[in-house]
Amino acid sequence: MFLLFGLKTVLRDRPGRAATCQYCRQLAHHHLQERATKFTLFFIPVLTASRAYQITCSNCGQTSAIKSRRKKALTW
Repeated sequence: MFLLFGLKTVLRDRPGRAATCQYCRQLAHHHLQERATKFTLFFIPVLTASRAYQITCSNCGQTSAIKSRRKKALTW
C-alpha cells in the first residue's frame, strides 16, 4: 500500500479596512492576509493544521501578525 501525504500553505488576501497604524500613527488602509497550512492526502487538502493572519499598512508598509479576534474587527 502506498500512502502520499504532506502539508500545503495557502495564502489568501482578505478585504481590509482603514485603521490607525501602530507604527506610523496615520489613518491608512490595512491589507489583511490569511496564511493557512493544510494537511493533504494524495494532494487533496483534508484539514487545516494552522491558520495565521497578518496586516500590512499601505502607508508605511509595516507588517504585523494579528490574532483571530482582531481580524474580525478589521473585516467588514
